[in-house]
Amino acid sequence: MNLLCHRGMWVKKEEQNTVGALMAAVKRGFGVETDVRDNHGRLVVSHDPPVGQNILPLERFLEAYRGADKKPLLALNVKADGLHERLDQMLQAHGVDNYFVFDMALPDTFGYLKKRMPFAVRLSEYEDGKHLLKYTNTVWLDAFEREWYSIADISALLNSGKRVCVVSPELHRRSHVQLWERLASVPAGLAKNLYMCTDLFEQAQEAFNVIQD
Repeated sequence: MNLLCHRGMWVKKEEQNTVGALMAAVKRGFGVETDVRDNHGRLVVSHDPPVGQNILPLERFLEAYRGADKKPLLALNVKADGLHERLDQMLQAHGVDNYFVFDMALPDTFGYLKKRMPFAVRLSEYEDGKHLLKYTNTVWLDAFEREWYSIADISALLNSGKRVCVVSPELHRRSHVQLWERLASVPAGLAKNLYMCTDLFEQAQEAFNVIQD
């Protein structure tokens, strides 16, 4: 099992998606999930449309990431259309290659596909993205209201060579306990390509005995 820290490692909500929270995860070797959108012509890290002056430019985070000793996986949640050209250029300029993008609108996905940028297909109880699976090795496995998938489903994806990123239930304000117990049954040989996006990074590290390089 590998971890993706949802908007970095933080204690207070206002610390989410700050360079401090994001780099705290990076420095410990944890993967990071963060949000990217545009604001007045520049790419920024922000889940919602940014307001005010305290806005984190994506470039600032990537500069810090480039200077870190560890380069864990970045899951870039794309929150606006038409960013693929600028995002590709910025990632290349900073030498970032351990990443994938996800959550784009379906028409926008083809821009990333044409640029050969690594992207994840999101599967949920409302989205059957299986027609795109042949174009990617990464699945973003979400469950907005209930865990609709089985461990057998996850194992089948892993056995097919896919990297699977599971959204932990607390991100949707549900208890994580039952799913975590089920995920612990994924065989170790498959779990090396299994990721979980979570707010409960410390608990998850202990529960799954996650040892970061």
